[in-house]
Amino acid sequence: MNSQQSSEDIWEQNKSTSLISTPEGNDLERAQLKRTPLSKLKKVNSNFKSPPSKVCPEEEVAELERRRMQLDAEIAQLEFQGYKVEELDCHIDMLHEYNDIKDIGQSLLGRIAALRGTTTRDLYSHFGLELED
Repeated sequence: MNSQQSSEDIWEQNKSTSLISTPEGNDLERAQLKRTPLSKLKKVNSNFKSPPSKVCPEEEVAELERRRMQLDAEIAQLEFQGYKVEELDCHIDMLHEYNDIKDIGQSLLGRIAALRGTTTRDLYSHFGLELED
């Protein structure tokens, strides 16, 4: 008996006794299509293993130290030019607020387009907006 036959036999046995839930409900046919086949050769649902690193840990640490020194130098340069961390936090907060407002505007344009039976792109020109905004 091959593995395909045995998996089908197991499926038929378990189909009547187990409940399979899908987003559409208890749809056994749909669940059967999504089922991962049984395999005796390899573990199908094994944990992910990253490939071995080609860089030795000492080289990686040295590279990270170089990168840290480079970033520290950039921070010192920006502070010398008069930038402050508090200003950066303020700018980040304002960008978050801008993005939230833009998302709301996009949602409203989408709803208006749906009501009018047109595309959002057509509404951009109607309201004098640029597509890159």
